Amino acid sequence: MRPAHLTAEPPVVLVAHGSRDPRAAAATRALARAVAAARPGVPVLPSWLDHTDPGPAAVLRDLAAAGHSRAVLVPLLLTAAYHRKVDIPAAVAEAGAAIDVRVTDVLGPADGTVDARLLGGLCRRLAEAEPGGVDAVVLAAAGTRDPRARGSVGRVAAALGAELGVPCRVSYASAAPPGADVAVSRLRAAGARRVAVAAYFLAPGLFHDAVRSEAERAGAVAVAEPLTDLPELADLVLRRVDAVPVDSPV
Repeated sequence: MRPAHLTAEPPVVLVAHGSRDPRAAAATRALARAVAAARPGVPVLPSWLDHTDPGPAAVLRDLAAAGHSRAVLVPLLLTAAYHRKVDIPAAVAEAGAAIDVRVTDVLGPADGTVDARLLGGLCRRLAEAEPGGVDAVVLAAAGTRDPRARGSVGRVAAALGAELGVPCRVSYASAAPPGADVAVSRLRAAGARRVAVAAYFLAPGLFHDAVRSEAERAGAVAVAEPLTDLPELADLVLRRVDAVPVDSPV
């Protein structure tokens, strides 16, 4: 018999950005499975803002039709930029009033704090890519024009550098400089000989492919894989779920 405290927990809806690259959707589905395995008895459903179905509004409507009165929506985003500020609230509004939806913080720094689980996942991926150690790191992110979002990426880079005890610089795949090749080259010019790239991405895709190509041309010794369905990431999702106030606004 399922414990009563599990049956009382609302379903969790993961919302990814979406990509034309099928590897991205596969990574989101894998993360949903990992979260569900870590929280038995709670439905964990993936959704996407673009390119892949279903969208979050459709998933929320289906949950309401199945008799659920509440749901927790987790933005699978690493910064609180446009998609968190505009697209997520729009999706909740589109779902209608039949279900009470609470939206968590994004997976990046919340209230300026870099979660240890996020750092742990980045460090694990770096160790997988280059077990021999490095003397400098580039944190490669997708990119945004939002200065506050870029600031949050900078906080992650600072925390990652402190964790590893090496210099860590930010690069962006789009929307803002520098690119991964420039960031790697600058660290090498400053004397670093073993520069690795940490992938501040939740899923593989064209941006990560471009980062890998640029960084390797610039002399990086390794480029880490995206976080995908690491245990640390699944734990971070559940931390966000557990932290959302019952009266939190969309």
